[in-house]
Amino acid sequence: MSTPSRHRMSEQAAETAVVGACRMLRLPTIRAKFPDLAEQASREQMSYLSFLAELLLAECDDRARRRSERRIKAAAFPRQKSVREFDFDANPNIDPAVIHTLATSEWVKKAQPLCLIGDSGTGKFHCETHGWQLAVVAGR
Repeated sequence: MSTPSRHRMSEQAAETAVVGACRMLRLPTIRAKFPDLAEQASREQMSYLSFLAELLLAECDDRARRRSERRIKAAAFPRQKSVREFDFDANPNIDPAVIHTLATSEWVKKAQPLCLIGDSGTGKFHCETHGWQLAVVAGR
């Protein structure tokens, strides 16, 4: 048995229906972004499938971001620091590529040790409190 076809809606009715459905389904990112993404899809002549994929990926990305923020908050780190805030100019001996590679946390997944050695004020605690302890929290 097929579902009954819906009557052609006006743009305003369709937008209202999408907002209502997103609220009911708890899809806040799609609700917030669909007008802009619909406009972009129209401009770029995206297929329906591509448009749907963009919407769903935006929702997934935002959920992952919010989940990470909740985990950081739940971890109750003494200070909130981010690898993005790391001041590489303060210590030119630190290779940014190495820090960014370590921030992917692949070394945690492979159960490899990490030892941070350096003088006071060189950024060891910054790396420890955010970038790498976070990897352990994210694995819970």
